[in-house]
Amino acid sequence: MDMTEALEQSRSGLLAEVYGALQPLHLNQRTQQTYLHWITRFILYHGLIDANQLAPSHRQQFLDYLERRLSASRARINQAQQALAFFYERVLGQPVDQPAAQAG
Repeated sequence: MDMTEALEQSRSGLLAEVYGALQPLHLNQRTQQTYLHWITRFILYHGLIDANQLAPSHRQQFLDYLERRLSASRARINQAQQALAFFYERVLGQPVDQPAAQAG
């Protein structure tokens, strides 16, 4: 399943919402692709549940999974954290405090 399919299966029009939220930020293409990658992995991790049903605790659960189960580097976890903060705030309209960085 590609990125487009995953986001659209989660909620119709979600991909367009993400792109619409990215455009005003004038991020470079690689950063946009990175954000889409992490948002898609987050949606897939949670079984394609409609993004509006995902609470901030789901975000932390995914970040914990990256750190503990996948042994992701701090840089990758930070990328995912930034992408999900963007997703919650700019796409879902849910203000989210940044979780404290954990000692690794």
